[in-house]
Amino acid sequence: MTSHRILLTGANGFIALHIIRQLLSSPSNHSIRAVVRSLSKVSTIQSLFPHIPTSKLDFAIVPDITVPGAFDSALESPTPFDIVLHTASPFLMRAAKTADDFIKPAVQGTTEILNAINRCAPSVKRVVLTSSFAAVGAWGLYDDRNKVYTEADWNPVTSEIATGADDLMFQYFASKKFAEQAAWKIAEAQGAKWDLVALCPPMVYGPMLGAVERVEDLNESNEHIWKRFFAESTPESEMSDNMISLFVDVRDIAKAHVLAMDAAEAGNKRFLVNNGWATSQRIADIFRAEVPGAAERTPKGTPGADTLDKDWFKTDVSRAERLLGMTYTPVKDTFVDLGMQLMEIEKKQKSL
Repeated sequence: MTSHRILLTGANGFIALHIIRQLLSSPSNHSIRAVVRSLSKVSTIQSLFPHIPTSKLDFAIVPDITVPGAFDSALESPTPFDIVLHTASPFLMRAAKTADDFIKPAVQGTTEILNAINRCAPSVKRVVLTSSFAAVGAWGLYDDRNKVYTEADWNPVTSEIATGADDLMFQYFASKKFAEQAAWKIAEAQGAKWDLVALCPPMVYGPMLGAVERVEDLNESNEHIWKRFFAESTPESEMSDNMISLFVDVRDIAKAHVLAMDAAEAGNKRFLVNNGWATSQRIADIFRAEVPGAAERTPKGTPGADTLDKDWFKTDVSRAERLLGMTYTPVKDTFVDLGMQLMEIEKKQKSL
């Protein structure tokens, strides 16, 4: 693997911390500049990776990634950058209330980094963008369950639909679509100076890195798992609906970013990256069987009744397997590792 000088945005994020770990453990002599929003985030990352010299990991603070010129100074480096991994998102879904909270910031956060590359970093050869399956399909919002989604598909949501809808999920899906489309527009306009790789993961689950001491500090996707399977529940609790989740293990989507840096044929392509489906029943069965203490609190449901409707939509992830060399963590391992961590976080919180 080639050694790279890498700019990583959103570096304290759920996925990005795993990217840093994988890059630093690589035999290649990568050098990373981690972009975060505040000095406190720098301290968080440094505590995770102590004794790493600044030649391998340094930092830039960008408080607001939507501000014009936000990334210009971050791209100044004695050793020029050749790779940019853009994982940053300008908002938390749990905090958004209107379409304006989603769409405009998402697009601006993406266009600012790409325009800054064009202005300030002529050495960059590849940009890897963390997009979303929300930019590809809109399960639950459109009735198209017989479809096999590929990288050629785009979510059909329009700005008119998004801004006129009461359901914030429309705005979220639209923000992901429009942000990625804006990235492709800039990539095509700048010619061949750098190429773009867009990774489109669905829900991201798995163990978190960092000192998470309270369940209130969980990232949004893992918080959903906590509330559904552990918080104030018992084996007799109703399973509610049998949630069907298309997901990817956080370690796998991090690996996809690392592989995408050097995959020769990946340039100017999108990639669907996911482990497949997991139903609530399957997740509950894993927790109850494998995570100590879970059997006393995780809803029992109907053990073994892990079925998908035969007409439920599918995704074709063969491109990522073929061009990136993607392999995936077994579903059981994802949820055992997460469940063990969730129980440990609760135990730690009770001791505070």
